[in-house]
Amino acid sequence: MRSRDAYAGLADLVAKRGPALLATATLLSGGRTAGEDLLQAALERMMRAWRRIDGDPEGYLRRTMYHLAVDSWRLRLRRREVVATVEPPAHPDGTDRLALRHALVQALAQLPPRQRAVLVLRYWEQLSEAEAAAVLGCSVGTVKSSTSRGLARLREITAVWALDESPLRIGASS
Repeated sequence: MRSRDAYAGLADLVAKRGPALLATATLLSGGRTAGEDLLQAALERMMRAWRRIDGDPEGYLRRTMYHLAVDSWRLRLRRREVVATVEPPAHPDGTDRLALRHALVQALAQLPPRQRAVLVLRYWEQLSEAEAAAVLGCSVGTVKSSTSRGLARLREITAVWALDESPLRIGASS
């Protein structure tokens, strides 16, 4: 039986970074409950390897989450994803910002999995192109092209927002 002290660093990591990790998992998976499942699966893998982790435990956990997300995308084999309408927990910052956030999460969920993962890594996680490529196990060129295509697709999705003043109605219609 392992002592509770063996996982003390893990408990501290989850206590300090849990909300940010859950938000990332939610964005990667497309829904709150799927994000919770993704984070839990990554934490389970991390606990099994806890004694072997020498470097940054949060980096290991995030890398595990990204790999699990990519694995689940590969398993679906191009089936259409069903994205939940649940969003990451919002801060009390006004209804306009909440509506915009909801619409952006919905627009992000419409992207192909690799483009979504690259945009989450680059703009949500603030990773460099090289760091994102290392996490996803692909070349920097793939990250660049996926970023370019993902941003172009987001521009197409959100172009109707200029015509319609309410991004909330765009998210509700999809």
